[in-house]
Amino acid sequence: MIMPPAPPLTAAKTLAPLLLLLILTGPVFCWRPWPTTKPNSTDILYGGSKRYEGSSEFVHLKYHMGPVLTANITVYPIWYGTWQPSHKRIIREFISSISAADSKPPSVAGWWRTVQQYTDQTGDNITRSVRVGEEKNDRFYSHGKSLTRLSVQSVIKSAVSAATRPLPVNPKSGVYLLLTSDDVHVQDFCNNICGFHYFTFPSIVGYTLPYAWVGNSAKMCPGVCAYPFAVPEYIPGLTAVKSPNGDVGVDGMISVIAHEIAELATNPLVNAWYAGGDPVFPVEIADLCEGIYGTGGGGSYTGQMLNGRDGATYNMNGIRRRFLVQWVWNHLLNYCTGPNALDH
Repeated sequence: MIMPPAPPLTAAKTLAPLLLLLILTGPVFCWRPWPTTKPNSTDILYGGSKRYEGSSEFVHLKYHMGPVLTANITVYPIWYGTWQPSHKRIIREFISSISAADSKPPSVAGWWRTVQQYTDQTGDNITRSVRVGEEKNDRFYSHGKSLTRLSVQSVIKSAVSAATRPLPVNPKSGVYLLLTSDDVHVQDFCNNICGFHYFTFPSIVGYTLPYAWVGNSAKMCPGVCAYPFAVPEYIPGLTAVKSPNGDVGVDGMISVIAHEIAELATNPLVNAWYAGGDPVFPVEIADLCEGIYGTGGGGSYTGQMLNGRDGATYNMNGIRRRFLVQWVWNHLLNYCTGPNALDH
């Protein structure tokens, strides 16, 4: 039996960023310390890439007239596999912090204000409200411990069609966030992606629902997907920084989750805000700033981050916790921005 091809997707943290300068012919390409990267080639390879703090004539982010998430966003977490309560608390609080406008600056809510600047064709801005909705636990690995891109959608189908406590069907303002535990392998995980987003196929799920998948890399590839809280052994000279919440895998997931939620808000059906000529392989607002966490970021340098008294590294505050979250593209200023930017 011939399986259908994997659906096109917008992927966080994929490799070979130079392709932004070309007509895109593959998935979104961003810098990560992949095993195939030559350790001493980063200065040459990324000197003219898409990852930089300053503006560039090479970036042509355009609005393609599709919908964006202007209605209040509800995130529906699907906890696939084995999750500790502490893991869930960290992730829930990050999502809740997006709307916590009174958090200490620099804040997650300040980061989201850049996302809010994007509008639909009527001029309506993306909502400031993002909340955690109903959740679904799949602790018995109902679709196994190895998922394909298509079976990811089957997990979501199981969550919205469950006999008991199904997740609500909310195609207008829902974001279905599939989170896989550190013993679950997803197609291409660690090899060239750490997370991706797309929308479900009615033929599989019964509805068109914006969704994202993010995996916990703590056991499989922390040096790749939880960087800079872990570093790969094959690249000498890199030193890991201390994670703000004491969990390398989950703290690493936070920035990927932020990446995907920002892109789902601005490009939920892959026909709204993106750069490049091919909607199958768009370059989106978080892809443009992959790996940039502070002023001066670009190439393989994260930029200037903050250090707490406990030695942890972060760049923004949530309700009660600190997080390290990558910046996103500001289309009004034409460069990457974040709430921890230093005045020049």
